[in-house]
Amino acid sequence: MNPGGLAAVGTPRQPSKRRVPVSQPGMADPHQLFDDTSSAQSRGYGAQRVPGGLGYPAASASPQGAFLADPVSNMAMAYGSSLAAQGKELVDKNIDRFIPVTKLKYYFAVDTMYVGKKLGLLVFPYLHQDWEVQYQQDTPVAPRFDVNAPDLYIPAMAFITYVLVAGLALGTQDRFSPDLLGLQASSALAWLTVEVLAILLSLYLITVNTDLSTIDLVAFLGYKYVGMIGGVLMGLLFGKIGYYLVLGWCCVSIFVFMIRTLRLKILAEAAAEGIPVRGARNQLRMYLTMAVAAAQPLLMYWLTFHLVLRSPAAQAAPQQGGHCSRNNKP
Repeated sequence: MNPGGLAAVGTPRQPSKRRVPVSQPGMADPHQLFDDTSSAQSRGYGAQRVPGGLGYPAASASPQGAFLADPVSNMAMAYGSSLAAQGKELVDKNIDRFIPVTKLKYYFAVDTMYVGKKLGLLVFPYLHQDWEVQYQQDTPVAPRFDVNAPDLYIPAMAFITYVLVAGLALGTQDRFSPDLLGLQASSALAWLTVEVLAILLSLYLITVNTDLSTIDLVAFLGYKYVGMIGGVLMGLLFGKIGYYLVLGWCCVSIFVFMIRTLRLKILAEAAAEGIPVRGARNQLRMYLTMAVAAAQPLLMYWLTFHLVLRSPAAQAAPQQGGHCSRNNKP
């Protein structure tokens, strides 16, 4: 007897006698039948029936079924996601206008091997021969592939370490306070800002066409914190002799490093422009390079000597305070 005829007459279905199509071994693609929900939707069923589930409805797992079930909410979600994507793109563009995030990623593309080589170059720059920055298709390679490339990772970490070491030095001398530590950090940042602005103004006044950017200046000027950390630590461990020896070595090293690095950025452009070596403009470039390099040892001493070398009056102040407190005891 034809099952379709019985359904047309109105005979009620018997769930126990329903035929399960999956169990038929001769079917070519049994999964296609249950993945296609168009037949169930055309019959007006609210949900797809699970075979062998005694006719109970089950929620559709396909995206098409979910969209057809509630098209308005899905269209609202799609529209909201598109608005969020447009807003994110707009925010990224505005951020890049003021903060060059894409460029900053280049200066933090470092690895452990690069950091070790760079620290060795900052302390022992005398044996290094090739100071040229490598380029690939008119673009400098990432710092992790070239030890001569400037980076911001070492200056940033060195500045944070310098502030921590300054706090340690103040604590060993019973002078630590959050205000004094903040003053130490802000003064170091202020001197760095003054250096960058002075160099940019000097480059503008002597009309130097160079690829030396502001971020490059911050990177090169921030390398002096490495020597400052070494000088303060040796001063805490070995006193004045250790401080002067280590800081003096680091001052000479940073002077040589800055001379050999900046001359390729400033003087190389003059050679490319055909300016004579003994010309007035070229001499100004040489003086600027020497001045920037000579300012690094001076600032290294200025920002560290009060952390290690204390005046006799400052040393006697805690002792006098202790004597007064003992004398005032009842």
